[in-house]
Amino acid sequence: MKYYKLNIHTDKTIETYNEITNLLGVQPKPVEQDSGLTYSIWTFEVEEDNEGPYYHFINRFLDIIEPRFEDLQKLGVEKSNITFWMLYEYDQQCAMEFHPQEMKRLGDSGIVLCIDCWQAS
Repeated sequence: MKYYKLNIHTDKTIETYNEITNLLGVQPKPVEQDSGLTYSIWTFEVEEDNEGPYYHFINRFLDIIEPRFEDLQKLGVEKSNITFWMLYEYDQQCAMEFHPQEMKRLGDSGIVLCIDCWQAS
């Protein structure tokens, strides 16, 4: 199973959280009220089944935020507050590849890519 997350660290107010949601036009993962991190991280998450087609998360996430960088800055969100995550639960082998065009686009955007892999038990 793979999970892709677009995380934006916010100023912890519900107003900013809702403004980010309205600006980006996608629904974030519901906030866990007892997590202690209430509204501090806005997260859009996509779950991918290992059997399904690849979800081009880097390009899709950049398509969501690139046109709105300036508006995000007005909300106090800098590029350093944004991370893309790939979380990969594997069974027999953990292998992945990224296309050069995606990596260049990601590098040009200044967004950090985080990858976390673990073996299914």
